[in-house]
Amino acid sequence: MAHGTQEPSLNEANSWPASVDAGTKDKSSLSEVDWGFPDRRSHSEIEGVHPYPAKFISEIPRALISHLPLPRNSAVLDPFCGSGSTLVESQRLGIPAVGIDLNPIACLMSRVKTMACPTDLEQHAARITLSSEETTDIEIPEIPNLDHWFQPNVQVEINRIARSIVAAPSEARDALKLALSSIIVRVSNQESDTRYAAVKKDVDPSTVPRLFLRAVNRINAALQKRNYPLTPVEVVESDILKVEPSVIERPIGLVVTSPPYPNAYEYWLYHKYRMWWLGYDPLKVKTDEIGARAHFFKKNHHTAEDFARQMRQTLTLLDGVIVKGGFASFVVGRSKIHGKIYDNAKIITDEAAPLGFKPFFVTERILSANRKSFNLSHANIKTETVLVLRKEVE
Repeated sequence: MAHGTQEPSLNEANSWPASVDAGTKDKSSLSEVDWGFPDRRSHSEIEGVHPYPAKFISEIPRALISHLPLPRNSAVLDPFCGSGSTLVESQRLGIPAVGIDLNPIACLMSRVKTMACPTDLEQHAARITLSSEETTDIEIPEIPNLDHWFQPNVQVEINRIARSIVAAPSEARDALKLALSSIIVRVSNQESDTRYAAVKKDVDPSTVPRLFLRAVNRINAALQKRNYPLTPVEVVESDILKVEPSVIERPIGLVVTSPPYPNAYEYWLYHKYRMWWLGYDPLKVKTDEIGARAHFFKKNHHTAEDFARQMRQTLTLLDGVIVKGGFASFVVGRSKIHGKIYDNAKIITDEAAPLGFKPFFVTERILSANRKSFNLSHANIKTETVLVLRKEVE
């Protein structure tokens, strides 16, 4: 097992040493970073345990956490934690962290990537596949358009594994769920994780348990290979606009996040069958997801002002939990809404100013042309802004 010894909880404030010497860090060190990260060749094993298009690459939070002074006894917060990149990098650097996300698949990923490796995980998975083979006549859940996206015999195999996971030990359940979630698109008729279109695949149903076991092995190996102590990470599954400051139980010295771009990407859409198979409600996620394209193509559609309001609410929460002199960093692109381009970094900066957040550092980073999820024709996203704000010190 990797360093799975339980560290002090997030409630044990004032127990962590300063992770960064505030006197040695300033904005000039941020200017020295090549934010395009041209030397990035592949993701780490922990990053690759589950598909997550448009993910926050690990180099970004690593650079921000490493180059910004973190006030003593404070934690890192990602209010849109997604696949958990910020949380993993905080843990890797020995800093406690808090992540918040509306999407249950994102929260599942974040929890698994930062938790202790469950004992005998592969053995639990093997027992699940054996018990699922012996299980018959399990009712398939009512999921919209299921026959369009999954072959009937594949549905049976997925359902058997999903039902068997429920009986697994609680400490292993999240990792087993994540393994099943990671193969859902591959065994479906969906073309890929970045293209929502049905194609004929002719999936052999025996592929489902085989891929499940392979996914469990991959997750287990990635968790075992972590060579750093597991500092506390708390993951809160919630709509950020409904979170109260009291939910975040540790003073926050640094926020590192990439909020969803308006009209750029729909996380719920590409994960909705994962949610349905695991018993979550993707339609609720769709309703509350910030920036989802569906909000911009309906009667009384969303506008840039809706994003400004959502960021205002988020920043108000951040104001309530960030210590004086702390930082809030955002990585965000521009949005194209009904033909007009909006600068989301400027929107965030303008909404933050009345709360006492001042620009500390800003630069542009060029996105890789190979990142399909960012190069959607309707969005035309080619660059992102790295924006760091600082909460005023009285």
